Amino acid sequence: MKELYFGLHNLTSNQRLLDFSKLAFNIKYVKYLVLTKLGGTAAQSGVPEVSKLAFKYNKPILVLPELKDAIDLLKPEITLLVSQNAEKQIDFNNLMKYDKILIIFSGIEGSGFNKIEQSLGEYVRIVEDAQDLGAVSLASFFLCKYLQLVEGKV
Repeated sequence: MKELYFGLHNLTSNQRLLDFSKLAFNIKYVKYLVLTKLGGTAAQSGVPEVSKLAFKYNKPILVLPELKDAIDLLKPEITLLVSQNAEKQIDFNNLMKYDKILIIFSGIEGSGFNKIEQSLGEYVRIVEDAQDLGAVSLASFFLCKYLQLVEGKV
């Protein structure tokens, strides 16, 4: 069975963290919610709130200081770093070849990932010709397409 590790990186907004977490926890294919490089209210009050949600939904979370830590621990077959700033479009058909997928969304709109972070995986975009979409919107687009392919409804 495919393992989907769903991540959010570099986030300071408590509300964005809660919205993203609720989305991840409601999808049965998401094995772990992975949170890296949290700061501000996301770290102070968001993590305890997400921990309560994780318990309620019986879903595991992993909170780590850096993106590289998540990759080292989880050892995914493929790591996707999603940003609308990326030039390369995600290839969902190719993605289905992998059983252990780590997909990371940026918590900071616009800036995406720095060059060092981009080198840790495939830097891709999901939606063609759309800018300024937040992590929750991009994650929703990804999950719609992913679920169609996994469940064979395409």
